[in-house]
Amino acid sequence: MRAIVSGASGLIGGVLGSGRQYMSWITLEDAVRALQRLILPGRRSGPVNIVAPEPVTNAAFTQALGKALRRPTLLPAPAFAMRMALGEIADALLLASARVVPARLQADSFTFNHPQIDVALAHVLRP
Repeated sequence: MRAIVSGASGLIGGVLGSGRQYMSWITLEDAVRALQRLILPGRRSGPVNIVAPEPVTNAAFTQALGKALRRPTLLPAPAFAMRMALGEIADALLLASARVVPARLQADSFTFNHPQIDVALAHVLRP
């Protein structure tokens, strides 16, 4: 099973809001591998960010997704329209920015199979 674990994805056809908000993501395969590694005896304890090493903006994610699907991403979803449709939850779920990095995983020499969004989407969406 191939999947990308991510926040707002821009699947409605274009960028969400300004498109400048950062979002962290990870393939399901890399997330499972990271979890398997973390549960091994003798591993560190405490919080670990299980995300890919390269967070992307919503605009970059939308562009990579459109390229992988071979579809245009021309129809943006303006912030005011999302707020009208969804209320305050639009800010929390779709317009918020979080540039999270996997510092603990990288310090532990974890190797990601899919560190870049374009490679990850090509892997996940291949026939």
